[in-house]
Amino acid sequence: MKALVFEAPERAVVAELEPPSIGRDEVLVRSHTVGICHSDFELYAGRYIIPVEYPIIPGHEWAGEVAEVGSGVTDLKPGDRVVGECVVGPGGRDHFGFSISGANAEYFRARAEWLHVLPDELSYTGGALVEPFSVAYNATHSAGGVDPSDDVAVIGGGPIGLLCVAAAAAHNATVTLVEPQSARREKGLELGARAALDPTAGDFADGVAEVTRGRGFDVVLEAAGVPGAMASALEIAGHSARLVFVGIDIGSTAPAKLGLIQSKALQITGIIGSAGLWPQTIRFLASGVVDPSAIVTARFPLESALDALDAAQDTARNVKVHIETA
Repeated sequence: MKALVFEAPERAVVAELEPPSIGRDEVLVRSHTVGICHSDFELYAGRYIIPVEYPIIPGHEWAGEVAEVGSGVTDLKPGDRVVGECVVGPGGRDHFGFSISGANAEYFRARAEWLHVLPDELSYTGGALVEPFSVAYNATHSAGGVDPSDDVAVIGGGPIGLLCVAAAAAHNATVTLVEPQSARREKGLELGARAALDPTAGDFADGVAEVTRGRGFDVVLEAAGVPGAMASALEIAGHSARLVFVGIDIGSTAPAKLGLIQSKALQITGIIGSAGLWPQTIRFLASGVVDPSAIVTARFPLESALDALDAAQDTARNVKVHIETA
């Protein structure tokens, strides 16, 4: 079978491998669609938030079809369409597609308890967006929920940020995207933002005051993972605002006005992943209240996975790139 393999940091190949064998509690999955994530490039660069070893097959945003089940698996059968969680193992110690080889292969194995059946309402494209959308959905939950009373700022117009826009807008909050790239701001408006502001503009503070009627934002979802942007979340927040930090940064720093945490009585939460929310996320997406597929801007076959990686790094042209094996 073909597989995208990170053989070592900064060294990726499309290799021919033997399909994996499965144990009694495992499932062999035929991959259909796999998304490329910013964290895949952290892995490619040789760093990640937990220890990893090479070679490794990436791919944690996926949808596929059950090809074979182990003798101990009773709730899945060949032909079932499935998606799978990526923070797995006791205490979430392993990450599928990082410390465990992932879905960027024609076939891969997973434990049955990681998997969820994909409802008929969701395509394989929609299924491969469950993982990133679940993070955005988790962000709204971690903010204590959002509703029409909330002015919500989403900082960062990458895939997770845009999905945070869609998730908050689907809850009928008034959403503003804060993003320097004009094309990403336009995509945010397409996904439900009422306003989109450029944080590098000289009148940015005036824009924040205008859209929040001088109060500052009730909720700030920080999805850029850039230290300066993370620090700015404190400044655009209103009094008693709920801040959720979603974007991932590994080891960088920036000056921040930490006194604002106390003077504004801010409630700050950091999240990683979306454990425990997948069934709700899948039902939410299946309801049709939001369609996240607008963020998919390019698709490549598995044999062109290296081209897909290049395309995913071209953030001026692409938001979300999918690798399709069928």
